[in-house]
Amino acid sequence: MADTAKPVPRVRMPTTAKAGEIIEVKTLIAHEMESGQRRDAAGQLVPRKIIKQFTASFNGQEILRSDWASAVSSNPFLSFFVRVPETGTFAFSWLDDDGSVYKTEQKVTVG
Repeated sequence: MADTAKPVPRVRMPTTAKAGEIIEVKTLIAHEMESGQRRDAAGQLVPRKIIKQFTASFNGQEILRSDWASAVSSNPFLSFFVRVPETGTFAFSWLDDDGSVYKTEQKVTVG
């Protein structure tokens, strides 16, 4: 059955970088991702509940958007590379089928 606990987003990335450096950002959200095709013990379809969109922005400007479908695994992991031009804040959000949005932020200092 689908997990009733609130999904937990996690991000791993450097907290410092040089101006113009390319860094790797790793994201993961603990979420069971119910496809909507499975049946429960009573034979009823378990409602679909997946993370359907991931968005990353830097200092308010969107840098990555990814639309996901029911084939995405539980606890989806996403890794990407980005050039860091200045000190700022990365904002990450995951949009669930039910309209819930899970957010986290990570600051990076350019020195």
